[in-house]
Amino acid sequence: MTDEAPVLFEKRGAVGLITLNRPKALNALTHGMCLAMKTQLDKWASDPDIGTVVIRGAGDRAFCAGGDIRSLYESGLNKTPYALNFYRDEYILNATIKHYPIPYVALISGIVMGGGVGVSVHGSHRIADETTVFAMPETGIGLFPDVGGSFFLPRLPGETGMYLALTGARLKTPDTLYAGIATHFVPRAKREALIGVLVAGTAPDIALRGLHEDVPDTFLSDHRKSIDAIFAKNSVEDILAALDADHTDWSRDTAKTIRAKSPTATKLTFRQLREGAKLGFDDCMKMEWRMVNRVVAGRDFYEGVRATIIDKDGAPKWQPASLAEVSAADNDEYFAPLGNKELVL
Repeated sequence: MTDEAPVLFEKRGAVGLITLNRPKALNALTHGMCLAMKTQLDKWASDPDIGTVVIRGAGDRAFCAGGDIRSLYESGLNKTPYALNFYRDEYILNATIKHYPIPYVALISGIVMGGGVGVSVHGSHRIADETTVFAMPETGIGLFPDVGGSFFLPRLPGETGMYLALTGARLKTPDTLYAGIATHFVPRAKREALIGVLVAGTAPDIALRGLHEDVPDTFLSDHRKSIDAIFAKNSVEDILAALDADHTDWSRDTAKTIRAKSPTATKLTFRQLREGAKLGFDDCMKMEWRMVNRVVAGRDFYEGVRATIIDKDGAPKWQPASLAEVSAADNDEYFAPLGNKELVL
């Protein structure tokens, strides 16, 4: 594989194979990649020779670490249309995958975060290997878990989704399976064998019977009772109070993690997931589009990216600086209709 094209498409037997091909950038998505994938998926959906679409990442480190955050940061600061164009077409791509008429198999090897979650978790089959690391860390850069996080996170077991959204916790392979983020485990050494069986025209469910393996117990299952009790509270403040009252190493670490995130993004995320639990997928995407328009026009996203990716000082100065300063009215603005600028799916 080369870096000549950022995303590669190949018709191999009964498989339409997508390779995210930016390994040096951890296969981060660009606007052009989103447009190219949407165009190709539309073609393959009506191709009678294609029985399954498979998507993978080039290199050994990542399936896809998210969107190209530096480009989005620079676009927002310079008031160019790139950032919102990217988000709009990324969300349209996510919806295309969610509603895809044939099996869509994501080989989630290595890092899968943010935008990488959006092009994998909505597919019919998500195949983890022993290197998989999942996270939705957006609140740490003043954003929120988008790409359909409003839909899939509230539908994970119990309050697991709220825990992942507010903390940005990283899950290894067993936990991705426990949560239902991954549907199967196939060791990396067997990936080409899986692709070969699919190329021959075998349906994914049948192909996976001989390749899927069991995995051990998980961190999430050990903490599930506490997660469900604490993260079911009615506000971020109530969740933090419950964590403070729990007096365990896990609860102390979890509270510290949440308090380090953007207060605005944290409150947005809480409401986003509670709202998303009541909405269908397309309405979740439309809600996220409303939210991201306001985030791009705000401040914390740029401060979070500066502290995390640009200057890397790890010391963002959030505004407002505390949860108490983020009013309900401030929160409401992010969810308000956009008039003739609404997302069309």
